[in-house]
Amino acid sequence: MRVFVGIAVADELADAIGRVQAMLPVGRQVPQENLHLTLAFLDDQPEERLEELHYRLEAIRAAPFELGFAGLGTFGGDLPRVVFADVAPSAALTDLQRRVVSAARQAGIAPEARRFHPHVTLARLRPGAGVAARIAGFLADHGGAQLPSCPVTAFTLYRSDLHPGGARYEELARYDLLP
Repeated sequence: MRVFVGIAVADELADAIGRVQAMLPVGRQVPQENLHLTLAFLDDQPEERLEELHYRLEAIRAAPFELGFAGLGTFGGDLPRVVFADVAPSAALTDLQRRVVSAARQAGIAPEARRFHPHVTLARLRPGAGVAARIAGFLADHGGAQLPSCPVTAFTLYRSDLHPGGARYEELARYDLLP
């Protein structure tokens, strides 16, 4: 089963992101129901490892916090592949992400080895004539977009199924953050 651990986006933030997405000149927008911040991508895992992961994620204790945003950006350099909302630095978020990664390792799962750059993906881009220039123009005009902060009161273990129209996510388990 292909899985990841993430934070769902609150409705108010999803609505604000939807308004930004409507202005994008190119790209395949991430549907609002799929908007999230990935804490750890865990790829394909057997059920017995996921069961162990579930118990370890249940044991994580952390307080709720606010997720702030610091504008828009792209991944992919000169050939941008993704447009994202950049998350402002947060000690609480970094701590939660480290705990999730540690829980995954203790369950025998090796999370993706990328450096953690917290973001919410808005759209995926296909390289083509003028895409980079159009996105650069969009970011010049809208890159400082102000997005509302988002309360983080839980994190979620998701199943990700790939389909021709894009990924579909299913919540497998939700873990509440408690003060």
